[in-house]
Amino acid sequence: MTKKKAWILLLSLSLVFILKAKENNRNIENIFSNTRVNFDPSTHADGVNKTDSTIILGNGRIVLKKVRLPQFTRNTDLRAEITLVSNGDPWDKSGSCFVIPNQSEINMIDVAANKATYPLVDSTKYENLTGIVQGPGYKPTVEIMRFMTPFGVGYYSESDNELSAKRKPVYIDGWAENVKWKEDISDLLPLFKDEVYVGVYIDTWTKEGYIIDLDISYKESELECDIKPKRHVEPLINTVYYIGQKHPDIFARQDIDIPFTIPKNAKNVRLKYITTGHGGHSGGDEFRPQENTLKIDNNEVYSFTPWRTDCASFRRFNPSTGVWLRKRTVAYIGRDGRAEKEIEEPIASSDLSRSNWCPGSHVPPVVIPLREIDSGNHTLTISIPDSKEIDGDKLNHWLVSAYLVWEE
Repeated sequence: MTKKKAWILLLSLSLVFILKAKENNRNIENIFSNTRVNFDPSTHADGVNKTDSTIILGNGRIVLKKVRLPQFTRNTDLRAEITLVSNGDPWDKSGSCFVIPNQSEINMIDVAANKATYPLVDSTKYENLTGIVQGPGYKPTVEIMRFMTPFGVGYYSESDNELSAKRKPVYIDGWAENVKWKEDISDLLPLFKDEVYVGVYIDTWTKEGYIIDLDISYKESELECDIKPKRHVEPLINTVYYIGQKHPDIFARQDIDIPFTIPKNAKNVRLKYITTGHGGHSGGDEFRPQENTLKIDNNEVYSFTPWRTDCASFRRFNPSTGVWLRKRTVAYIGRDGRAEKEIEEPIASSDLSRSNWCPGSHVPPVVIPLREIDSGNHTLTISIPDSKEIDGDKLNHWLVSAYLVWEE
């Protein structure tokens, strides 16, 4: 290697080191640490429960805490990180990390305490699904992160665990101790202008439940000229059934229209959309690819089929998943060369493709720039026409949330 190339390599490595050091130099607010999220009416009665600074709702399925971040003058990178382990719940469950907008006079805490109710809605537009769209004194909860718990990570991860020891496939070297998810939430910084409620919800129905950590970290730009943009977040819809809400199978019968207004000074308008299909039957919303179409004023702005085909890559996070055997003919190299034979091969529930999620994954929002949108009144239409209705214990539904972000 020449001296010139050596100096270039040294300079490159130094630059990487400096950038990495700057990246690690973040301020961290620990919101929840070793906090249980479970379902136990015997310890968490109906209504509002408090443990120190933590508010507990839904018989333990929701934990909330007031958070106050510093006020920033320069551009700031804001991130959320969740670490989760099972505390004995062996199943995969939907989860949501969220912030309650301070502009909303009505919130889930008052609803749980029977001090308020969600505004009535037009039943022709939203059926009986109160609390999913804006109404007098109410704005929907804004999701920081949608996530899906894996099957039993941590609790069943020991190599000699009776449940999982014989379920480990040959292509992983061991079960993961926990699962971590990170999300860039810089666009949501305006919601943290003052003290605000931040919470985590998991759709668990066991006393054991899960243990979570939640950190929100931030790094303000060091450049004096990098002025923080004046940004606005407008919640549009959230069908996650936190408190006092129902399984939303409305898309099987109709589209949902959500009115909104863009002010004259708005620029760089973008729509953020999170969607996952649920209903654990082979023909249900969880296991069938289905197109989601978004329209603004009846003009299509985005259409896609939210579908994950990489769920087998999360296998090490799912020690308690169900496993079946499937016969197939396999080609292999034996002592006498290439050969074929029929084998029984294990396939896990966590391996199966799903509607925009895998057991152990989080669900980043789809970002749709609305470059041509004018100021004034508009309507967002969400359509999932192939979704299924709830049928007995077949709880088909789509969890969708959406909000607008713009600079002023």
